[in-house]
Amino acid sequence: MTRSLGRLRLGSVTLARIIRARPLTFGLAALVVVLALLTGPLVGPSRGVRAWAGTGFEPLAEQGHWWSPVTAALFTNNLAELVVTLVLIVVLIGAAERLMGFWRTALAFVATPVIGTVVGAGIQAFGSHGGEIWSRRVIELVSLDPLTAIGGTIMTASGFASLLWRRRIRVLMLVVSVVFLLYSGQPSDLYRLLAVIAGLALGLVLRHTRRVLGWVRSSHHEIRVLMASVVAITAIGPVIALLSATRFGPLAPIGLLFTNNVPTVGEVLDRCQVFHLTRTCVNDITLERINGVGPIIVSVIPLLVLLVAAYGLLHGRRFAVWLAAAVNGMLAVLAAYFFGFFPVAGTPYVVRPAARYWEIGVSLAVSVALPLAIAVLLVVMRWHFPVLTSARRVRQYILTVSVAGVGLALGYVVVGYLFRETAFTPSVGVATLVSSVAERFIPVAFLRHQGVSFLPVSPVGKLLYRGVGPLFWIVVIVAAIRPIVENPSKERGSGANRARALLVRSGGDALAFMTTWAGNSYWFDPVGGAAVAYRVVGRVALTTGGPFGAMGSYGGTIERFARFCDDNGCVPVFYGVPGAFAPDFESMGWATMVVAEETVVRPQSWNTSGKKWQDVRTSVNRAERAGIRAVWTGYGALSLGVASQLAEISEQWVAEKDLPEMGFTLGGLDELRDPAVRLMIALDADGWVQGVTSWLPSYRDGVVVGWTLDFMRRRPGSINGVMEFLIAESATRMREDGVEFMSLSAAPLAHTAAEREEESTAMDRVLGYLSSSLEPVYGFRSLLKFKRKFQPELRPLIMAYPDPVTLPLIGAALVRAYLPGISVRQAANLVRGRR
Repeated sequence: MTRSLGRLRLGSVTLARIIRARPLTFGLAALVVVLALLTGPLVGPSRGVRAWAGTGFEPLAEQGHWWSPVTAALFTNNLAELVVTLVLIVVLIGAAERLMGFWRTALAFVATPVIGTVVGAGIQAFGSHGGEIWSRRVIELVSLDPLTAIGGTIMTASGFASLLWRRRIRVLMLVVSVVFLLYSGQPSDLYRLLAVIAGLALGLVLRHTRRVLGWVRSSHHEIRVLMASVVAITAIGPVIALLSATRFGPLAPIGLLFTNNVPTVGEVLDRCQVFHLTRTCVNDITLERINGVGPIIVSVIPLLVLLVAAYGLLHGRRFAVWLAAAVNGMLAVLAAYFFGFFPVAGTPYVVRPAARYWEIGVSLAVSVALPLAIAVLLVVMRWHFPVLTSARRVRQYILTVSVAGVGLALGYVVVGYLFRETAFTPSVGVATLVSSVAERFIPVAFLRHQGVSFLPVSPVGKLLYRGVGPLFWIVVIVAAIRPIVENPSKERGSGANRARALLVRSGGDALAFMTTWAGNSYWFDPVGGAAVAYRVVGRVALTTGGPFGAMGSYGGTIERFARFCDDNGCVPVFYGVPGAFAPDFESMGWATMVVAEETVVRPQSWNTSGKKWQDVRTSVNRAERAGIRAVWTGYGALSLGVASQLAEISEQWVAEKDLPEMGFTLGGLDELRDPAVRLMIALDADGWVQGVTSWLPSYRDGVVVGWTLDFMRRRPGSINGVMEFLIAESATRMREDGVEFMSLSAAPLAHTAAEREEESTAMDRVLGYLSSSLEPVYGFRSLLKFKRKFQPELRPLIMAYPDPVTLPLIGAALVRAYLPGISVRQAANLVRGRR
């Protein structure tokens, strides 16, 4: 009993502390609850209260309710909205108050809805005076919308957030606000978007940031997060249009593509041509509803396909890129066809201007442009999604969907013809059935000049008419789950899975674990049983290190891989291979050159005594005095807070570079997630991450015998020497674990051999120039100098190539391998040696 009372008191104290830390947040939440209880939490305020507290053009301009933009943010329309509002106040306003403090948050909560509503009402007045359709239709609507103030406040707080969350808040808030305006189109949606924009400007003013405009560079991981979010949000757009009581948005018509509607029997609308649209035409796009679960399934599943694709985008799946692009492209084509941008059934396309309704034509054009823009953006940015589904799995998916589509179409025609006398009215022929096949698979039937030619009347007819489309879309989404969710490296019989098994069993060099990363292809030696990881860039087959997975000499493996490349029209280039392989290449007549130096430390002889270790000892002592501790762990064991901090630190590091995040032999956040990778994290007394390093395993007979340094990031403003502290703590941990070696990896294009110019070749000079150009941005030479603090063994890593004539091709392949997303401007700056 005493223990229970103690826990209760402790919980009360904790809750009281939280409330005191966020007084505005919980004060607003309490006020909203009290007002809801007084005015009706289930169905919202009465008409009189709504007229007094609500905002819009008429309350502001005609009734003089100057207070309405603020009071409208304190009332909700129903119980569901009340619950959502309370959650958003606690989460978003709470986050804003933590970032900005009480007074700035209060200012944003009041100022942004006032600005958004006043400007929005002004736009309505201007549009109504000019005869614009939307403004005239919504001029009398009164809004109660807490989301306007919440959105403006969190957007203001984005100016005080870290780089990672600043970008996420701004992108997602703008996308959500635009989607609501396009698909719902209420005046409150316009006010909310304008309040969000006002919050963006207010945040810049309050924070006085030095860089106020421009897009800060994102990592591959962050681009995947943002693209997945955009696809998911826009996929929900048609649902917003369907759930909205009144649809005024420019994209509300596309929501009708997902309703279970078909043309009416008898007369059908004349096809609406752009620039010749009337109010009656737009209103009549709402078609007669038919009963049955089939049309509902056809309506929902395309949206679910996009949500499944968004999951795949979040996890870097290239298959998800093409799936989302295909669905969005299909929506764009259907919108263009449905709204009259294409000629139909051989009828000439005649543009008949109707200037009075020009805005309808614009809105319908936007209906086509939005999904089309997303499809194009996905294709352009596909290189950020390196996880490739196996060709076998892709072929299976295409074959499954194709067979399902063709089979269901044939079944519809054949069975429909067999039951033509009883299944439909009137009786149908083969030509009629064939011409109606497409309508069975799309979310709404095409509008045509002629009326609907037949309708189902019997159970068989209804099954065919309403069943083939749902079955097809169920196949599409179910078949897509496996290639999106399944990790290609874990697929039975996959090259990645087989290569990883070889690596664990027989080992490789210190950098061999990089062969497990996304983007690699694998060749397996049919004679020696070894493997080579490579990627084809242009015509160059660029290996990730040397052969691995077999005992003994790899000379024969190298020759057979070179023959394999030659047979497939590729130039074989072994990159980052230990110098011990040089005799094998020389015997083949290949040229070699040093491209980096691996730095290796022996943990069993680790000792930091002596003058040479002074910098390392000082860094360790400084970190210990600051209360920083080192934690050896895996990514899967991290708390959500620590994982978020790693993402923030990485984003800050990427944003400081004038070139994209590098890949190939340099890992990022995605590579940290491998369960075999270990992390050494520096945490201060408050739980804040000050720095992080990741370590890749090296195996022999299934046992880890060494660790290789890969990912290195430190928090801006952290104490000096935090990276030295982490590496020293890692060496100590490895000594205790009996590890044979600790590789500090190799800095690309940086090595001590570069200091000797007298024997340099043309390729040496080219790569030396590339290294010098990259040094101001990535600091590879400085990194090598840093690693030499730990008194390592220096082991040369070489590049081997068969023909000096291909050196320009190889140089270009290296740049594209490390910087696949480099733009023309960045490449030009790189050539000029500028940041």
